[in-house]
Amino acid sequence: MNHYLGLDISTTATKALLMDEQGAVVSVASATYDYQAPRQLWSEQDPAVWWDATVASIRQVLAAAAIPAAAVRAIGLSGQMHGLVLLDAAGGVLRPAILWNDQRTERQCAELTRRVGADRLLALTGNTPVTGLTAPKLLWVQEHEPEIYARIAHVLLPKDYVRYRLTGEFASDVADGSGTLLMDLERRRWSAEICQAIDAPLEWLPQLYEGPEVSGLLAADAAAAVGLRAGTPVVAGGGDQAATAVGCGVIDAGTLALSLGTSGVIFAPTNTPVIEANGRLHAFCHAVPERWHVMGVMLSAAGSLRWFRDTFAPGSDYAALLAPAALVPAGGEGLIFLPYLSGERTPYPDPQARGAFIGLTVRHTLAHLTRAVLEGVAFGLRDILELITASGAPPASGSPAAPIRISGGGARSPLWRQIIADVLQAELAEVTTTEGAAFGAALLAAVGSGTFGSVAEAVAATVQVTGTTAPGADVQRYAGAHAAYQELYPALKDLFPHIAATPPDSQVG
Repeated sequence: MNHYLGLDISTTATKALLMDEQGAVVSVASATYDYQAPRQLWSEQDPAVWWDATVASIRQVLAAAAIPAAAVRAIGLSGQMHGLVLLDAAGGVLRPAILWNDQRTERQCAELTRRVGADRLLALTGNTPVTGLTAPKLLWVQEHEPEIYARIAHVLLPKDYVRYRLTGEFASDVADGSGTLLMDLERRRWSAEICQAIDAPLEWLPQLYEGPEVSGLLAADAAAAVGLRAGTPVVAGGGDQAATAVGCGVIDAGTLALSLGTSGVIFAPTNTPVIEANGRLHAFCHAVPERWHVMGVMLSAAGSLRWFRDTFAPGSDYAALLAPAALVPAGGEGLIFLPYLSGERTPYPDPQARGAFIGLTVRHTLAHLTRAVLEGVAFGLRDILELITASGAPPASGSPAAPIRISGGGARSPLWRQIIADVLQAELAEVTTTEGAAFGAALLAAVGSGTFGSVAEAVAATVQVTGTTAPGADVQRYAGAHAAYQELYPALKDLFPHIAATPPDSQVG
């Protein structure tokens, strides 16, 4: 039987997933790593860890499946978006990658807006400059590390560095590329106008492909390293959110995906570019040809729970941590958590926003704080959903008619799913696999190899709803709590810059 390999190069691990031609997940393996925060607001990673983890995870997944290398017909790629990977003319890494959750480029965002013009930038790219995107990172390197900037020959995104190591090709896909702020969104190609504005030669950028297109073939040295057959096609794939949407079957206008990973995302496919008037939502290409999407992102979703567990209950597993929280009344007896641990992106593009517990009393226990974290993330997701429904992206008003398809590590918690359903006042649907981006990458590989004639055909054959979570008795209580939550950012936003002030010895400009 033919098999397809999906790779997801995320912020904390590289996952390899092996899928058969019926869409069944045969085996999954992952290799973990950390990222570094050498200064306040910074987030960096050595690209070498992605390659080492790719080799390890592929070998593990093949061993677990016990299939010959020749059974793998194609490889699909997905991964963390927006990261800046800089290579010299020999393909060597020039500096650690600057990641999606890095917040150092606030000044460069303003400079990019000045050079291009806010209206023109939004119309051309579908986005306003925020600190997570790639183009401002290039400006930061240009200003602060001119000796490195002078040696740049290639600019890649994280998963595309792994593609380069696999194939020797400098290539990307339109879904991930549109998250750089360097693309003409409507034309699905790099923007010479933006590149000229930031003094970045167009030749630095990789060739763009649609998600299911073959971007290269597995090179002999890489094949020997990972244990696969040289010449295996490597399909373009997509950024993690677009690939996750494919893996959930969210490819048509009117459907919604919710990803509850390190970040929290609500994703709405569109048939044409839909640009929110104030640029508070991202408008990107989908990994599906002739599709786009709008997307809202909160930077610390399941990442908030991970921080909370590691800080207040180190060593606990999530099930043990969450069990007492299920006994706490909805609303946490007046306790609210703001999940702005890494700043925020949607609906507040504010790198200086900070997390907070509001309403603490002596009555509150660890269980109350845990539940407040779950609820605070759900409130942030509701902010995103309200913005999407107001933007004109289908569904354009009210609660979505079809269930929102949910994925990501946080989606495994029945308690968290119920809280989110209650807060969003929407039904949530779980699908065949919770593996998200890696499964979507494998589906795109299957399309690229010719097993399926289109992404729609692949989704229809392999993705089914396996369970739903309907809104329950706490809907009205959460409506009131969310209204209180929405008052907090406006009340605190002028205080955040003072709290977030960088010490003089680590100013980064």
